[in-house]
Amino acid sequence: MNADQLCGLLAEPSRLRTYSAVVLGATTPDQVAGSTGLPAPVVVKALQRLTKGGLITAAGDGLQADEAAFKDAVRESRPERVPLDPDPDRDGVLRSFIRDGRLTHFPTYPEKLRIVLEYLVTSFEPGRSYPEPEVNEILNRWHPDHAALRRELVEARLLDRASSIYTRR
Repeated sequence: MNADQLCGLLAEPSRLRTYSAVVLGATTPDQVAGSTGLPAPVVVKALQRLTKGGLITAAGDGLQADEAAFKDAVRESRPERVPLDPDPDRDGVLRSFIRDGRLTHFPTYPEKLRIVLEYLVTSFEPGRSYPEPEVNEILNRWHPDHAALRRELVEARLLDRASSIYTRR
């Protein structure tokens, strides 16, 4: 079941109340009607629809809600994740600091900062000379503090600087 189907099943207030009652422990249609205040025919109809949709099952011990349907729907709706780095450990570090193509904040641990800087420096072609305004423009795409990023890249020896001209090693 996808997220749209799940939301569709619960969009009707009587089905939402019925499902909630089962989640909270109601195991029979009479208990659902008692805890929701809904008329018995409305509860029966809601239970039929929720059972058909897979959110509720009727077993020997009564009604049970499939709470895992929510996790499954979220997992199904997520786009395929493209790794930022083939190494899972480095990818995990990068995902901690880069969201939607932007650096969210600077890592405080030197080893993590190095991984992020090595990733960011790939924005520059090796051997090509970049004037400082162009470097600032490229780094601004990553984070508004381009000066700090530029300084970190130079200190990490990932960019060389000579007379305001930068070159990737």
